Amino acid sequence: MSDPVITPELIAAHGLKPDEYDRILEIIGREPTFTELGIFSAMWNEHCSYKSSKKWLRTLPTKGPQVICGPGENAGVIDIGDGQAIVFKMESHNHPSYIEPYQGAATGVGGILRDVFTMGARPIAAMNSLSFGEISHPKTKRLVAGVVEGIGGYGNCFGVPTVGGEVRFDKAYNGNCLVNAFAAGLADADKIFYSAASGVGMPVVYLGAKTGRDGVGGATMASAEFDDTIEEKRPTVQVGDPFTEKRLMEACLELMQTGAVISIQDMGAAGLTCSAVEMGDKGDLGIQLNLDAVPQRETIMTAYEMMLSESQERMLMVLRLEKEAEARAVFEKWDLDFAIVGETIPEDRFLILHGNEVKADLPLSKLSSEAPEYDRPWVATKAAAALADAPSIDPIEGLMALISSPNYAAKQWVYQQYDTQVMGDTTRTPGLGAGIVRVHGTGKSIAFTSEVTPRYVKANPVEGGKQAVAEAYRNLTAVGALPLATTDNLNFGNPEKPEIMGQFVGAIKGIGEACLALDTPIVSGNVSLYNETDGVGILPTPTICAVGLIASPDQIIAGVAREGHVALLIGETAGHLGQSALLAEAFGRAEGDAPAVDLAAERRNGEFIRANHAMITACTDLSDGGLALAAFEMAEAAGVGVALDATDTPTLFGEDQARYLIATSFDKAEALMASAAAAGVPITMVGKFGGDKVRMGGSEASLQSLATIFRSAFEKAVG
Repeated sequence: MSDPVITPELIAAHGLKPDEYDRILEIIGREPTFTELGIFSAMWNEHCSYKSSKKWLRTLPTKGPQVICGPGENAGVIDIGDGQAIVFKMESHNHPSYIEPYQGAATGVGGILRDVFTMGARPIAAMNSLSFGEISHPKTKRLVAGVVEGIGGYGNCFGVPTVGGEVRFDKAYNGNCLVNAFAAGLADADKIFYSAASGVGMPVVYLGAKTGRDGVGGATMASAEFDDTIEEKRPTVQVGDPFTEKRLMEACLELMQTGAVISIQDMGAAGLTCSAVEMGDKGDLGIQLNLDAVPQRETIMTAYEMMLSESQERMLMVLRLEKEAEARAVFEKWDLDFAIVGETIPEDRFLILHGNEVKADLPLSKLSSEAPEYDRPWVATKAAAALADAPSIDPIEGLMALISSPNYAAKQWVYQQYDTQVMGDTTRTPGLGAGIVRVHGTGKSIAFTSEVTPRYVKANPVEGGKQAVAEAYRNLTAVGALPLATTDNLNFGNPEKPEIMGQFVGAIKGIGEACLALDTPIVSGNVSLYNETDGVGILPTPTICAVGLIASPDQIIAGVAREGHVALLIGETAGHLGQSALLAEAFGRAEGDAPAVDLAAERRNGEFIRANHAMITACTDLSDGGLALAAFEMAEAAGVGVALDATDTPTLFGEDQARYLIATSFDKAEALMASAAAAGVPITMVGKFGGDKVRMGGSEASLQSLATIFRSAFEKAVG
């Protein structure tokens, strides 16, 4: 079968602009072959090259004494002491999940797990951050059901606990849901595996499952907007097999113990192309591949298809020559393919052979390090006007508006479909704040959380970016963890629109400022752009996942409020209602500015909580829904009523930052207040826990009736 003629239409279909194609002609001095066009398309698309975001990503803080490996590898690595490290990353599978919810979400989980165990870490925790359109939209319920089932189906079968996450609904996601998947693994700090190839004449080995046609062009599809041709993109979605991935992980981890591995890279976006190019480029080497040796599960596959397939559960490795037999035996034992498909070469070449023909012969370094980089025009988001008329509402009515919304109702319908206890080390499951997993065989634990408030980011990208980091910091602190580092998943619309690029730039500035001030560097991440359908973009959604260390069991804050406990508020309350959850859910308004984030106060208040953990029984940070929602959730979790002293709407529902709600005994409350006064930390007694009612501002309702609404609203909405 002859290759198609290269036409302007074919070039455009590969996501390449005319000037980018001209650059290709300049680099290779001739017209590319069809396979070469596909390779350039894969390496130069937004998903793989970060061509619109690289300039700004470089401004993020990525270093610190806790950082072993920052951005640029499969995942970030941080030191947790005792010769141990946590390897973690978050990535998007947005476009595939909208096209085919189950497989899109499942393979998103599979891909992020491979990123972790590729580096020699055994996965110990997973999370996800999900954004869907409004419940009334005809596609939303199907998307929710398929995505949740896909995440659970893959993660549960693979055997990793899902310990946290978030789910939101907004009409801005009607045409483009977001599925962001996070994974973390445990490794020895001195046994991390990297992707840079080394040594000339070393075997390049294909590992894992066979190659099929699923996912061909997936990375290019993920770098474009949706339109009415969306159904035609279904073949670009990969199909996952968690049981094969489990075997692949065990085989890789076993092989890593033999000393056979020089470098290793998972085959994710752009499959064989991206993995081979990245290994060669990082090692300043060329790669020669013979596609006749690639294990295939479909007949008469072309070079183009094999190079761009995104079939799952595959790895590429550079192997020590003398270890071939030992390595092959490991993979045969696990019933996985092991095939030498090429070798490293000294020249700067990416040479692809198939059927005794040269299908591609390109300068390898130009595919990666010479990919286009744009300084996109951007305009700063116009400052939002202050909220003109702050609403007032009966407190119980306001609380009911929040807890009956799928955005703020309990999410057990989601997380009960996930295995949260597999491996036996999960000590805090979803629904109670940050998830906690023990470091097996030690007294340490690791806490995980995921946060972003998109309506804040839209109103004020800088403050919204800061707030996402600050809230993640507070979530970890509230369970007694010292925040160590973060990963991000930056979900935005079309960067070629200056106002969208302005949102991106603003959010990056805010995230960078917060990570620097709170000592939580960004060590890995992902950028997902072109989240638009028919020109309508999503809310800017820069998801932040943070990881924290709990050095010993006595530092964990994981109790519940009890009868007679005092409710203490840490931090200052001004009653900020702009862009608040109450404004959105009770009044249908998205107005005003995002709340200001005082990073010095965030750090001071967080350090106070951690330093005084022994006097705190239960703790939660204040965010969406303010004091009213935080107090209700703390009471509901404990099965005990709560009475708040405040009567006005801004005090009860305002979303001022740097605040925590604490439950503790009266004696410890007195000691905490004295300690806070000495440390210059604002602290206020705001009520007490007890009885069987929720009382706010002169209104009351039975805890049981409110709990029934809270626990049933989500399932009613999506069921």
